[in-house]
Amino acid sequence: MKAAKSFLQELRSNTAGNTLAMAGMAMFPLAAMIGGGVDVSRIYLVQTRLQQACDAGALAGRRQMGSGTWTANSNAANTAARNMFKANFDTDAFGSYDGAYAFTENAGTVTGVATVKVDMAVMQMFGFGTKNVAVECDASMSIPNTDVMFVLDTTGSMNCPDTGSTYCSNNGNTEASNARIRGLRSAVKCFYETLAKRNSSEDCGSTPAAGSENTAHLRFGFVPYSTNVNVGKLLPNDFIADRWTYQSREAITRAENVIVDYTPGTPYLYGSTFYYDGGWSGRSTVETHYNVRNRNACSDLQPEDYDDMSGSEGAPYGHSTWTSGDDQITRWYTDVNGTRYDYSTSYSSRQDRCRIRLRTRDLVERREYRQINSPVYEQQQVFSRYDYKPVTFDVSGLKAGGSTWNDSIDLPVGNEGLDTGVTWDGCIEERQTVRTSNFSPIPVAAYDLDIDRVPTTGDPATQWGPLLDTAVWGRYNSYGSRTTSTVSTASNLSRNFSYTCTNEARKLQRWDTPSDFDAYLDDLDAIGSTYHDIGLIWGARLLSPTGIFESENAASASGGAIDRHLIFMTDGDTVTSSTQYTSYGVEWYDRRRTSASSAPSSNDLTSQVNSRFLAMCNAIKNKNITLWVVSFGNGVSAGSITNLRNCATSGKFYNASNSAELLANFRSIANDISQLRLTN
Repeated sequence: MKAAKSFLQELRSNTAGNTLAMAGMAMFPLAAMIGGGVDVSRIYLVQTRLQQACDAGALAGRRQMGSGTWTANSNAANTAARNMFKANFDTDAFGSYDGAYAFTENAGTVTGVATVKVDMAVMQMFGFGTKNVAVECDASMSIPNTDVMFVLDTTGSMNCPDTGSTYCSNNGNTEASNARIRGLRSAVKCFYETLAKRNSSEDCGSTPAAGSENTAHLRFGFVPYSTNVNVGKLLPNDFIADRWTYQSREAITRAENVIVDYTPGTPYLYGSTFYYDGGWSGRSTVETHYNVRNRNACSDLQPEDYDDMSGSEGAPYGHSTWTSGDDQITRWYTDVNGTRYDYSTSYSSRQDRCRIRLRTRDLVERREYRQINSPVYEQQQVFSRYDYKPVTFDVSGLKAGGSTWNDSIDLPVGNEGLDTGVTWDGCIEERQTVRTSNFSPIPVAAYDLDIDRVPTTGDPATQWGPLLDTAVWGRYNSYGSRTTSTVSTASNLSRNFSYTCTNEARKLQRWDTPSDFDAYLDDLDAIGSTYHDIGLIWGARLLSPTGIFESENAASASGGAIDRHLIFMTDGDTVTSSTQYTSYGVEWYDRRRTSASSAPSSNDLTSQVNSRFLAMCNAIKNKNITLWVVSFGNGVSAGSITNLRNCATSGKFYNASNSAELLANFRSIANDISQLRLTN
């Protein structure tokens, strides 16, 4: 008994083998922890891949929708969303099953919902069976802070039909029913609808989604261009020079004794004329004589006829003046009323009676007076001739303070050098340039190609000049040939050059009122030749964040960064002429960018325009501005297409053969400018 008790006591106090029992008991919670980790990892992986597929589907659907509607093209956007989802998630992946997904759209935002089921692999032992995994996603097209500058070709050829290959220069300066300029207006309005989410007057095939109006910094600017650009009145007064040189004329005078007055002479009666006023009175007997022997004796008794001019002299009238030699002769008339007395006799031999009879008639004496006035001389300068040549004029009178301008100025270019009103429509002459064919790099002294140089007040090399066509003359010699020599003549020469000025450009601004945007485009006129360089130069200047409008362009109102886009559209090759008044003067006479020693040919000028255009393309792209280039119509040569393609930012060149394609191009650009993003 004692031995048995001792064994049990020893067994109780012996701890050998306890670890194994405890390890066996710990296996259950450890299995739960490891199994839970495995299943949670599977759920997380499924959820992550499901979210990625949902996001991809929403983005694909929103991109397919573009600026159109969700249901357009047989629900193509929804189809694209579903296909993208399926391409990114297999519903059997990772043990998932019973997958479901759907995409909807509201106010421009695409929303996706996706669900799958996942069976637990380990946690089923602990009573956890199936897990439902669900995700949501949203995608929308949003506008970052954006500035868009349109540089639009508004040359005469934009009046031509938008289809066909028949040559057309300007369609008689009348818009065809399907004119390219009309297609351009439509495309830009639809671009506005797409980007600004506001309805224009154009039928763009869809309506911007309600409630999607842009609240970001979004501005549009315009530079219509042809031979010139109309930007002058957008500039501060200090950016325009006070004095500018024009191909004009100067009146030349000579000293001469000039009659400035006359010393009055003494009036004198030069002569008189008489005329009757009314008819004769009836004859009446005024005397009767008897015992008159015969008729002759009776006649001897007849009084003499006479005129009684005792009436008062009337007021002078009929004044006139002329010169004879240097004398001035003044003439005038007066009238004096009187009576003509006319006597006759009547004789009776039977009674030896002689009667004296009288009739009267009113008489007017017209007296002519004259006065000879002696000249008073003074030596003066008088007109002699015109010298047709370059003339520097003070044009500061156009400045009205700040950025306000007068529309005209008086210059001494009128008849015989008199001041006459010269109007300014806003087109400008460019500042200093250089004569070169090498623009890589752009010469430092070529201020005209410097996008950001701010003019220095008082330094005309850095400033611009007003383009004043009515102050400009070409000139030609006695053989009718153009010449750069001074031409002296008293005649008014004809202006042997042509001139056009485009519609006024617009700085970058918000266009929250669609009717204002529409009205600007509707007013664009197509006229003039094609000078691509000047349009691009000013598009860059008005868009640059570091140039003449830095204070307006550097950042958004909140200080945020801005995406900048320049859209350049043209319908043709460069077209130049040496007889046009351009931003570099009348090219034949001024020769500011071609050889000074010979007249430029059209080839010379075209080469200059193209070289400067391409130099400006590179300068714009170097400023981190996206440069979109659109060629419009079938009239653009292969060489110009190459230049336009090289001008554009890589992948940003479009070629539209008609208005429908142009609209599609502009809409595509707008969609690319919009940023596709996930909103949830």
